[in-house]
Amino acid sequence: MTAHAAGDPHQAGATRGAEPPAYPVGLRLSGRRTIVLGGGQVAQRRLPALIAAGADITLISPSATPSVEAMAEAGEITWQQRRYQEGDLADAWYVLISSSDPEANATASAEAERNRTWCVRSDDAEAATAWTPATGRCDDVTVAVLTGHDPRRSAALRDVIVEGLREGTLAAPHHRPRTADDAPRVHLVGGGPGDPDLITVRGRRLLAEADVVIADRLGPRDLLDELPPHVEVIDAAKIPYGRFMAQEAINQALIDHAKQGRTVVRLKGGDPFVFGRGMEEAQALAAEGIPCTVVPGISSTISVPGAAGIPVTHRGVAHEFTVVSGHVAPDDPRSLVDWEALARLRGTLVLLMAVERIGAIADALVAYGRSPETPVAIIQEGTMATQRRVDATLATVGTTAKAENVRPPAVIVIGDVVSVNPPQ
Repeated sequence: MTAHAAGDPHQAGATRGAEPPAYPVGLRLSGRRTIVLGGGQVAQRRLPALIAAGADITLISPSATPSVEAMAEAGEITWQQRRYQEGDLADAWYVLISSSDPEANATASAEAERNRTWCVRSDDAEAATAWTPATGRCDDVTVAVLTGHDPRRSAALRDVIVEGLREGTLAAPHHRPRTADDAPRVHLVGGGPGDPDLITVRGRRLLAEADVVIADRLGPRDLLDELPPHVEVIDAAKIPYGRFMAQEAINQALIDHAKQGRTVVRLKGGDPFVFGRGMEEAQALAAEGIPCTVVPGISSTISVPGAAGIPVTHRGVAHEFTVVSGHVAPDDPRSLVDWEALARLRGTLVLLMAVERIGAIADALVAYGRSPETPVAIIQEGTMATQRRVDATLATVGTTAKAENVRPPAVIVIGDVVSVNPPQ
């Protein structure tokens, strides 16, 4: 039997030639007496986590930083404005020693040892009975890293893990079976204009936690290849419609999968609420008592022109921009757009879903008074490797789009901002 197995860690460390590792544990300090000695920078950094843990904190220190004083004034901690005295650690569950008085630190550490109270020392880690790991949080996950006596390495590892969780590049799906009391979970995620790097950090993280992903063709498709094999990916364009219209079928699919207890991500291009029918989906879920999270996305209305070098506003050129759907022609009775009013605007027009009708739209704008020489840019597949920009004017854009074989998806920008940074 080794000395370690017999319960002598110091002897075990000597035998193996290395110090035994610290045993990691999560302390549940809510409502439990916790003592902090010293009100300086160390206490200022550590106290917020102790407060968040619900600890019953007593600070013993003649002075404190303004931030620590504010915690005391807010009632988050009890401050005894004096030096440490023998017996201060009685009944404490946890002690943080961080004062600038070496003698008081040593005396308090000895008291904690006698009381069998876990004690962290900022001035002498070797004399402590506990070490504080580098910690970080991502939603309901706490990451704590210990690397012996190298706190910078601990912090670096912590940062890598937390960043991976937040970005979704490090997947941590829930594996514990859900109960009947758990609410169905649906997330409406705006995937941005197409480049997978332009999805938000939160959107990518939720995507990594999904059981089912219902995706639009304009969403960031490259991210779907990164999903684990167990994730069911459904092309929204291929959902069987049956007696439903297309959008109703998508709504029903969201509801059905959520009621099966699965975490569902509805991955949409751009932003869910910019011509994305995201509100219709949220309303359908709400009617079934299913809450959903809406994660805004980078809208193609500004990101795609920006990727092509076009600012939608520019000092001295355009003080406003207007986003318009071009999915129906100006003379279509279903159109809700006041094209005559738009023609009178001096600012930028950004058109979505307008490639097939750009000729008719341009003619209407010119007929209502917009100059036929107004610059126009069409950006096809913006932010993607296949992005291309086609320039024209209102007078020529209809024929130019056909001659250049422009195809959706494309964003069309009309206005003088197009000429601010002409294509090279």
